[in-house]
Amino acid sequence: MFERRAAERYHLRLHRARSVVLTTDELLELRAAQRTFEGAYVRTALSQFSFALVVLRIFTAEFYSIGALFAAYGFGILFASLFRRQEGNRQFFSEPDELGEHRKKFRTSGNVVVVLAALTVGAYASLMVLIMKLID
Repeated sequence: MFERRAAERYHLRLHRARSVVLTTDELLELRAAQRTFEGAYVRTALSQFSFALVVLRIFTAEFYSIGALFAAYGFGILFASLFRRQEGNRQFFSEPDELGEHRKKFRTSGNVVVVLAALTVGAYASLMVLIMKLID
């Protein structure tokens, strides 16, 4: 999404990504991948933002840190979705390698899963600490 000249660099059947005409099957596959990966991350980020807004609006000032934590967690998920979109473009289209040949490189979403797992564990650990501070 934020790559420089991505439409020029990525290719499909030796056409630049900007000028390629996709078949029905390729278009279906691309839309399914976007709906599954990008949509899921964005929906999760929006739900975290919504929950943060509920906490900030309904509860008293002692809960503001919890609302801020969920907002930060939502931003982390949103940035992970941008990274996943970039990886998805690389997965569907091909880029020239060192020899100038265009080859598809399949890459799993393992890096994104590890980052999201670490982000989630950190957020929930911080949430437990904030709740313990409220109890005291």
